[in-house]
Amino acid sequence: MARRRKRKSRRRQEGRRILEHVPQYSIESGEDKPVTAARKYIKAEGIVPPALLLVKRNEHTTDRYFWAEKGLFGAQYVEENHFLFPSLKIVEGSPETVANVAVNSR
Repeated sequence: MARRRKRKSRRRQEGRRILEHVPQYSIESGEDKPVTAARKYIKAEGIVPPALLLVKRNEHTTDRYFWAEKGLFGAQYVEENHFLFPSLKIVEGSPETVANVAVNSR
């Protein structure tokens, strides 16, 4: 039997495309749970929203989190509901706005 392809949500694809323009930080969770490691890293480094954190849990698993003005969210939720986040509306705009946001947030 032929395998059916999973349908890709247009809304989620658009959200993923928008998140590509947000600054990304890769960290390892160590002994902490991934979300705790992400929160500690944000506080220690003084990261300004919007930002995407890739937290390596083990050699096979990486958890993705989005740091917004409203708090820390799972990246998949943000991809599907990107229109709820005002900081991503700036990123959606013109290419020079995206460059300014990327430079100013580091």
